[in-house]
Amino acid sequence: MEDIVTDIEDIEEDAGFIEEQEDAFYEHFRFVADKGQSLLRVDKFLVDRIEHASRNRIQLAADAGFILANGKPVKSNYKVKPEDLITVVMDRPRRELEIIPENIPLHIVYEDEDVMVIDKPPGLVVHPGHGNYTGTLLNAIAWYMKDKPGFDTSDPRLGLVHRIDKDTSGLLVIAKNPESKTHLGMQFFQKTTQRKYVALVWGNVKENEGRIEGNIGRNPKDKLLMMVFPDGESGRNAVTHYRVLEKFGYVTLIECRLETGRTHQIRVHLKYIGHTLFNDERYGGHEILKGNHTTKYKQFIRNCFEICPRQALHAQTLGFVHPKTGKEMFFESQLPEDMERLIGKFKDLNVPLNY
Repeated sequence: MEDIVTDIEDIEEDAGFIEEQEDAFYEHFRFVADKGQSLLRVDKFLVDRIEHASRNRIQLAADAGFILANGKPVKSNYKVKPEDLITVVMDRPRRELEIIPENIPLHIVYEDEDVMVIDKPPGLVVHPGHGNYTGTLLNAIAWYMKDKPGFDTSDPRLGLVHRIDKDTSGLLVIAKNPESKTHLGMQFFQKTTQRKYVALVWGNVKENEGRIEGNIGRNPKDKLLMMVFPDGESGRNAVTHYRVLEKFGYVTLIECRLETGRTHQIRVHLKYIGHTLFNDERYGGHEILKGNHTTKYKQFIRNCFEICPRQALHAQTLGFVHPKTGKEMFFESQLPEDMERLIGKFKDLNVPLNY
């Protein structure tokens, strides 16, 4: 048996650890079954190869979608075949810095013994990473939970179930025990959660609703950027549904519903159809993409950028089934002040919709 553990720096770069992202996974172990491999359950296959891993822990990881065979999630009874590529992924890097508790205010929308729903402000990084080792949401959670028995923020079986980008505001659910993490993780993997975002985008979106589909992957020329591969030759399948909420001429307020959860999915899909997020610096939304170029209008847009100094994207709704009670839970977050003020500015501009 050849045991290949991928270099951690390559893992972090490929997984996008440079910036916190939604639904990012990090490879922890990689094994290639040799040509003479007899059929063997994947949990047995892994327990013999990963030091200090119990079969029960591996089965829980499989239930949560963290065990892959040839790139696809498998259950613990999957039979490993000759030359299969078996990988173990998690929602955090393999070599983790200790998460230091920091007294950072949290806006907790809901909490019980199993889950916690947090409304994240813009500008707060979710998880420690390159250049952001402190001052993150996980540091804040570590402080909030530090006196609660049994909660260890460094335990990958607890904590974050999904993520949103640093400059995206809105709702996140946190698992407070391993059972909740597994249950919620499966809901996100099986796409049964409800997630809607509100975004202000450049341009007059003509269709009142639509569906965007296109594989998303890392841009080979710039690994900090994601891009759409329209022919499906690379990347991972991604689907975004959108609905127009209000038109302001040069910009449009829309609602986005995720069918999948890829890195920068909304940002990349909307750029792909010609409606880049307003003030999304990484994808070019910090330039004047629509409207005239008079001095007065340029100053107006500069003022708008100062009012909302980030991409205008907010995770407004989150729905899931409670991991213990089975009750359907649904939460909604008000638009943050910066986006409210931004929308108000464009309302006051009063641009004809047929410009």
